[in-house]
Amino acid sequence: MMVHHDLNELPAFQNAVITIGSFDGLHLGHQKIIEHVRQLAKQVEGESILITFHPHPRLVIYPKDNSLRLLSTIDEKVRLLETFGLDHLVIVPFSTDFSQQSADEYIVNFLVGKFHPSYIVIGYDHRFGLNRQGDIDFLRHYQDTYGYQIKEIPRQDIDDLGVSSTKIRKALQAGKIKKANRLLGQAYTLSGKVVHGQQIGQSLGFPTANLEINHTHKLVPPNGIYAVQVFHRESVYGGMLYIGDRPSIKEHNNQTIEVNIFDFDQRIYGDNLVLELVDFIRGDQQYGTLTELSAQLAKDKQAALEILAIEQTTPLPRYEAKVAIVILNYNGKTYLETFLPTVKTSAYQHLEIIVADNGSTDQSLDFMAAEYPNVRIIDLQENYGFAEGYNRALEQVEADYFVLLNSDVEVTPGWITPIIDLMEKDKEIAACQPKIRSYEQRDHFEYAGASGGWLDFLGYPFCRGRIFNTIEADTGQYDDVQEIFWASGAAMFIRSRLFKQIDGFDGDYFAHAEEIDLCWRLKRAGYKIMVQPKSVVYHVGGGTLNYTTPFKTYLNFRNTLYTILKNEPIQKLLWLIPLRLILDGLAAGLFFSQRKFPHIRSILRAHGRFYTSFRKTWRKRQAYNEKIRQLSIQPEPNLKGQYRASIVWKYYATKKRYFYKL
Repeated sequence: MMVHHDLNELPAFQNAVITIGSFDGLHLGHQKIIEHVRQLAKQVEGESILITFHPHPRLVIYPKDNSLRLLSTIDEKVRLLETFGLDHLVIVPFSTDFSQQSADEYIVNFLVGKFHPSYIVIGYDHRFGLNRQGDIDFLRHYQDTYGYQIKEIPRQDIDDLGVSSTKIRKALQAGKIKKANRLLGQAYTLSGKVVHGQQIGQSLGFPTANLEINHTHKLVPPNGIYAVQVFHRESVYGGMLYIGDRPSIKEHNNQTIEVNIFDFDQRIYGDNLVLELVDFIRGDQQYGTLTELSAQLAKDKQAALEILAIEQTTPLPRYEAKVAIVILNYNGKTYLETFLPTVKTSAYQHLEIIVADNGSTDQSLDFMAAEYPNVRIIDLQENYGFAEGYNRALEQVEADYFVLLNSDVEVTPGWITPIIDLMEKDKEIAACQPKIRSYEQRDHFEYAGASGGWLDFLGYPFCRGRIFNTIEADTGQYDDVQEIFWASGAAMFIRSRLFKQIDGFDGDYFAHAEEIDLCWRLKRAGYKIMVQPKSVVYHVGGGTLNYTTPFKTYLNFRNTLYTILKNEPIQKLLWLIPLRLILDGLAAGLFFSQRKFPHIRSILRAHGRFYTSFRKTWRKRQAYNEKIRQLSIQPEPNLKGQYRASIVWKYYATKKRYFYKL
């Protein structure tokens, strides 16, 4: 999810499906609205957008009203929304000027002017504009003029859930944490910065982190002891929370919020903590001596441990992304027999496995019907090649993420989750690949991707672990998660929305380098391409198109020229294309010395095709440039993973054959 704070720097949304509101607490009713937005955006191949306000409108319109108690601060709201699978969150700076817009101005200048929505999804009681004069009828009045449609969430849909912010607040104020959590659909949270206290807990044998909540309107439950889950950075701990004024310690009888974190001994002053309240243990009490207090705290800790062990704590709401593994098959029956069983054992809840057949003539379809009748088949009926075959197949697939997987790949247990987790945490990641090892030589990287693809400044691709034909042993030297330039098409995870909105692969490539071209376009729009080496697969390599055939050489040289022409700046093309002609001539000379005459003919044929297709490719460049402009999330291209030197020179002249030596 991308978070936007400035209304003047919003991207050009595509088929925007929006919803608007305060969404305090993000309870089950809110979640139902958000799910409508997500599903509708998927149906229209658009972008899901939630618009909220900060500060809360009541704090601006009624600044002297101190009765408001918020279920979620803006930071807590962002953290919760990260788990729902939305594309965008827009936080509108709410001000007196903004509040003075009439309902008409709100629609025309704000909703339409900033978002150009295709759909607006709202609850039955949504009001807006000066004096809350706007309602659903106002929105309907303008829908034909501005081309959007209204989707109303009926009152009954929310009432059936038996949930409201008022009910949740009352439950929390009565210490009924479990009831509040059921209505919220997740655990109620308190968050803040760890500050220095009086070290009293330390002296009692229960050291605590004192929490400073930086929002005066945040609802704090009544005084007492609570069982909690404590989130610190990337780790989760059990703990017991104290809220109260410490009646047993008269010299320090000011209210405090402090948490004893179990099995934890780090110094975390200044760090932020998030506490998820699991259950209420007891109210605040006064004890005659500190010894009695310490004994009671020991009982409280035991109670908290039992609650955390027995209770199935409602976790933070997490939208489980839907993943579709699509295997493009052409006469790969043997590979399907060998490797499809490993794919079928992939551990992921919302997973669909699809075999798209490119007009095979080797009984692949008969085999699938007999052995895997429950695996979906997309019969393309003829061989469209890798690029156009995937384009046509993926038009028929609905998922949040596509996994493009070669039929000659063996996957490992748990290979999906590390990549999806990485991409869910960072919505700027467009595509990601696992670490790819050789199936035949299992301690080595595999040619097609290794541990992530790079590109030199002349347009030559290479990998972390493979430069030209030099392939490294995998000793863990490239096990860091890293931004790369291109992800291998042998095992590529990609956001379905971005694949479709940037027009997928260039179908004219047939095979080879289409993934480099696709990733380059995405990076020009500012997105990231990553490698996640915690995920590992084994690739036979050359199973569907042998690396050493003259046809592969033809595709290599032709498609690389196509890719350069479509993606490099015009000023660079003026010298790069002539230089590539010279370098490709040198490559032909190398083939001549090796007496590989068919490969020389392939290079000549590739250049002939490139020059005769120049005008067509230039028109594609212009069309792609417009797509990239519409999708851009930053003003400049993302060039991480591009090597600012010549890999040809480094490899052949300076003999640097390994990535880590560059």
